[in-house]
Amino acid sequence: MSTEERYTNRPDPLKWDVTQSFDTTFRWEYDDGRDKLLGLYDKGKRLQWDAADRIDWSRDLDPGNPAGLPDEVLGIYGSDIWEGLDDAARTEVRRHFQSWQLSQFLHGEQGALLCTAKIVQQVPHMDAKFYASTQVIDEARHVEAYSRLLHEKYDLVYPINPYLKALLDDTLTDSRWDITYLGMQVLIEGVALAAFGMIRDHAQNELVSSVTAYVMQDEARHVAFGRLALRDFYPELTQKERDEREEFVVEGCYLLRDRFLGDEVWKTLGLPLDACKGATDRSEFMKMYRAALFTRIVPTIKDIGLWGPRIQKAYADMGILEYADADLEALMANDEQIALEYDMRRRNVEEVAALAQAS
Repeated sequence: MSTEERYTNRPDPLKWDVTQSFDTTFRWEYDDGRDKLLGLYDKGKRLQWDAADRIDWSRDLDPGNPAGLPDEVLGIYGSDIWEGLDDAARTEVRRHFQSWQLSQFLHGEQGALLCTAKIVQQVPHMDAKFYASTQVIDEARHVEAYSRLLHEKYDLVYPINPYLKALLDDTLTDSRWDITYLGMQVLIEGVALAAFGMIRDHAQNELVSSVTAYVMQDEARHVAFGRLALRDFYPELTQKERDEREEFVVEGCYLLRDRFLGDEVWKTLGLPLDACKGATDRSEFMKMYRAALFTRIVPTIKDIGLWGPRIQKAYADMGILEYADADLEALMANDEQIALEYDMRRRNVEEVAALAQAS
């Protein structure tokens, strides 16, 4: 059965054409690479993996709670709406909310694929073109993995969330190469890491959590790529140019803050939209998600040099200025370590199975 037949609300048309106008840059100096970016490129080459082999697709999902997530991660958990649902209705909420989350991961990864292909064309330095080329295959692999998970295990797909679509539109249609970095490598990848982390750290189903852990291992490198490229470039800009970038970031952060209220889920299930959005906005889950989100984004924005009064005021108004000093290196190291632990567990299981079969 095709994706079209699995959509809760079929997109019409089944494609989104984004009109773009930008320069494609050839670089004739092939030996002017920055050591840190070339090191990241080498790492990207070494850590390529095959979604068909690294992930154990034979694992089944529980139809009542596919990812094995606690109900506390549902925005309406504990509300009067939740308390009024019977067991069958709660099962539908779990399945739809999880499918909706994974669908946004799928669409976001396709957006990352297109943005990174654009970066390969646009970026003026060869070392960045090298690394971006490894990210293109990373993003294609992520699309493959989430598409397979939704098609084979969930059998349900949601259209792209309008907040995510708006940010992707702004990122893709801007002709400036650094805005593609800023929108994708910093904002969209930052929100992805936050949302991925919520699932990786709470899902009891090993298939769902392992897919997310492996994707996060790649995404940590992608955010590092954006930081390295932009913090070299932004000191060269005028104050007016930096102000324009700060405005883009502020608008993007507001879109990301509201992305996970779940409007589409509540509409599809026929639940009261405003009440569900209000409960989700006030929920402990949303507090955790936003903390994780801005722990990833705010220190990156500070690190690349977009830290003027405009952005600091906006972050203070949003209550997220405190995240500016989060340790990004420690977060990324942890993402890599967790992915390696999944590999180790799978090898151990396979070795035990092989020994059992031999005996």
